[in-house]
Amino acid sequence: MKRLLLEKLIEWKNKNERKPILLDGARQTGKSFLLEKLFGAHFEQVIRLDFLEQPALANLFDGSLNPQDILDNIELELNVSIDRHKALIIFDEIGECQSAINSLKFFSEQCADMYICASGSNIGLLGSFPVGKVELLELYPLTFEEFLWASERPPLIKAFEQNKMTAVAHDKLFSLLLDYYYVGGMPEAVKAWFEAESNTGILERTQSVSQIHTALIAGYERDFGKYFHNSADKVSAQHIQAIFHNIPIQLSQNIDDSVKRFKFKDVIKKKTRYQALAGPINWLDKCKLLSKCQPIDCQPSSPLPALAKENIFKLFLFDIGLLGNMLGLSYKEHRDQGFNYKGYIAENFVQNELIAKYGSPTYSWEYARSEIEFLFKHDSGNIFPIEVKSGKRTRAKSLGVYVQRYQPEKTIKLIGSQGSIDNPDALVLPLYYVSKLEQFLK
Repeated sequence: MKRLLLEKLIEWKNKNERKPILLDGARQTGKSFLLEKLFGAHFEQVIRLDFLEQPALANLFDGSLNPQDILDNIELELNVSIDRHKALIIFDEIGECQSAINSLKFFSEQCADMYICASGSNIGLLGSFPVGKVELLELYPLTFEEFLWASERPPLIKAFEQNKMTAVAHDKLFSLLLDYYYVGGMPEAVKAWFEAESNTGILERTQSVSQIHTALIAGYERDFGKYFHNSADKVSAQHIQAIFHNIPIQLSQNIDDSVKRFKFKDVIKKKTRYQALAGPINWLDKCKLLSKCQPIDCQPSSPLPALAKENIFKLFLFDIGLLGNMLGLSYKEHRDQGFNYKGYIAENFVQNELIAKYGSPTYSWEYARSEIEFLFKHDSGNIFPIEVKSGKRTRAKSLGVYVQRYQPEKTIKLIGSQGSIDNPDALVLPLYYVSKLEQFLK
């Protein structure tokens, strides 16, 4: 599977000097595959050390964190000769070996010519890592564009790349988006979906994806207990699980309306305030299993973080396919645009696309009964409102209120139909082009 992050890794490889890469991301998002198979294809030699699979590899760092001593130990352990100018060395699941984490500082300072990459699914939970000595990257589930690549449909990929808005292109792209709503971006689910496309009926395909989703969710739940004692917040696995399962429930309560602020009451018994739930929410955030959107209740201006409140936010699930599975939504329901849940599905989709492209958190706007789902800060410093409309009904009263109050230079509506850029100051784009906002705002 082609991944967008590969371009950044190749740019890093082409530098004359480089810090080690530290690749963060939720479990099963494809970190190992990206580094070893996709990025590794650009090297003559790839050496991967998996500290979760082989805990004894921690012995390679005993006694000395000098890079040359570590390289000597790796050569002895694996019976290989390492060409430091041609080899990609991967420290996989580095969170399981604190000595390996500590060694990154010395590789950064003494071996800037080498290609050292580390990855882990619990980077956010680490007690410490060499800040300033690594280049931190984050890998998310496959975006819609990556899902499109995985579909192996060259004409449709070309239409997407050219920002086509013809009726034919829209029908094909929107149909694939509805598939993406069901499958999501977890690599195992995407692989199963497209591999079975030519020789398996839709019932078997959907059942296969559903089973993968269920197994992934069960795996995350096991992790809640596994990492509990390593968590700086020292919160119980039961509380983490309660938050994790409550996010889809609260999202689904937003019928034909914008997603509301996350409510703390009734999530965990006898805990009704933010401070009581902050621990498990932050744990899930650090593990990349949720993301925040922080509402602004005044005129948006830069910097946006200065206008946000710590205890007021919306919560979204990190993968759209797992969201649907946790709510028991069928493939037919995702395909049927008559269902009234589409609003929060579309909003969670937009959130995930923005996070993957620009990082977290995102921001929204509220005033009285008016709500703008997202605010997009352009490189120019301008802040543009984004209204999300999942279906063909595109009237946006809140957008009118926002325009009347603040007169933004441009507005953006993301909709479930064809879209139009006839008015460059009031863009109306199909939902699937959210990752290309910068191109449309030029």
